[in-house]
Amino acid sequence: MAKTERTAEPAAPLAAGAPLLEVTDLQVEFRMREGVARAINGVSFTLEAGQTLAILGESGSGKSVTAQAIMGILDTPPGYVTGGRVLYRGADLLKMPERQRRLIRGSQIAMIFQDALSALNPVFPVGWQIAEMFRVHRGLGRTEALERAVQLMERVRIPAARERVKSYPHQFSGGMRQRIMIAMAIALDPVVLIADEPTTALDVTVQAQIMQLLQDLQDERQMGLILITHDLGVVADVAQRIAVMYAGRLVEEADVIDLYGRPCHPYTRGLLDSIPRLDQKGQTLSAIGGLPPNLLHIPAGCPFNPRCRWAQPLCRTGAPPALAEVGVNRRSACHFWPEVAAAAPAAGLASPAQSETAGSDPAVLQTLGAASADALGPDGAQDRLAASDSALAGEQGATAVAPQGPVAAGGPALAGPTPDGGSADESEGR
Repeated sequence: MAKTERTAEPAAPLAAGAPLLEVTDLQVEFRMREGVARAINGVSFTLEAGQTLAILGESGSGKSVTAQAIMGILDTPPGYVTGGRVLYRGADLLKMPERQRRLIRGSQIAMIFQDALSALNPVFPVGWQIAEMFRVHRGLGRTEALERAVQLMERVRIPAARERVKSYPHQFSGGMRQRIMIAMAIALDPVVLIADEPTTALDVTVQAQIMQLLQDLQDERQMGLILITHDLGVVADVAQRIAVMYAGRLVEEADVIDLYGRPCHPYTRGLLDSIPRLDQKGQTLSAIGGLPPNLLHIPAGCPFNPRCRWAQPLCRTGAPPALAEVGVNRRSACHFWPEVAAAAPAAGLASPAQSETAGSDPAVLQTLGAASADALGPDGAQDRLAASDSALAGEQGATAVAPQGPVAAGGPALAGPTPDGGSADESEGR
C-alpha cells in the first residue's frame, strides 16, 4: 500500500511590515573546565523575506554559533543559550518545545553546513541522505523519496544525477558535494536558508557557481538568506545588507553599498583594507595586527581596542560601546565612528553591474570593485559563470588527486550499515 505524503505544518502568516526572522539580544556561553566562554554577547538583527543578510567576521567571531542557536542544534553541554529571543514569524523559537521546533527545522528553516565532506555521512550514498528528508518529514516510501532526491540533484545542476544518486560523498568533487548539501537544505522548500561558509575551500570559479545557484534558488522561492562568511569578496555582489561580528558582538550593520563605501567601525575598515587590490601590485598587503581575544578573557571596554589604531583611553574601560544608529538604517559600536568614516577609502575597480547599483559615488565604486575583483576576477561573475558552465557539462565528478582538506585526506569510512539493511536509525533532527 502506497504511503500518503505527510505535509508539513503550514507557516504562520507574516504580519504586514514584520520581519521574517528577528534575533534580539541573543546570548550564548560555553561552560568549560577553564571557565565560561561568552561566545555571543547580545547579537540583534532582522531578516526580511527575499533578503540576503551577510554576517562577516574572522574565525571565532561567533558567526556559526549564532546560526546553530537559531537552528536549535547547539551542543548542550557545553553550549547554552542564556538570553535573548529568536522570533520566526512572530513566534519565539527559544521558547518552543523541542518537538514543535523540530517540525520547523528543515522544513521552514534550513542550514547549509560549512564542511560538506564532514556533514555528509560517508557510509551512505548521497541520494539516500537527501531522500531521508522526505522519508522522515513527509512520510514517503523509499522509491518515491529517492526519485525526489534525483530531481533535487538535477535542480542543483549535478550532471548525470540519476546515475550518480547511489554514489558516496568521497566520489564527488568539493563543488559537487556542496551542491549535495544545498539540495538537502532546500528539499522541503524552507522559508529561511542559513548558508554557513558555503564556498570555503572552493576555487574562484566554483565559488561563483555556488553563489549564482543560491541566488537563483532565492529568486524562485523568495527565501530569506543568511550568508555566513569571512570573505568580503564573496558577498560584494549578492548581499543587500551586512552585519559584521567581532568577539561575539555585532560591531557594525549597514546596507552593502553604505558599508563598503564608508565603513564606520575600525574592524570593518581593517577587513576592507586587507582585500588585495588590482592597482597595488608589489605592495605590502594591509593586515589587522594581533589576534581576536580569548573569549574566556574578553578585554574591558571595546573588545577590539588592543588591535585598533583609533583606540583611546575611553575604549579601554567600562562596558563595550553600544551598537547605535550612526545614519539612515545603519549602526556602529564605536565611540569614534566619525573619524573612522572620514578616513580615505581604499581604491579599486568596480564591475559594470556594481556601477549601476552604486551610481556615481566614487568611494563606493572603488571599494566594491576591489572586493568583487578578489572574488570573481576582473571580467566579473557572468563571464566566469559562462566558462564554468561549459566545464561543468563535461564533469563526471571524479575525486581530485590532491584532497581539498584534512578530512578528505584521511579518507572516508567504508565499513558500516548499508542503506537497504534497515539497521540505521533515521534521525528526525536531520
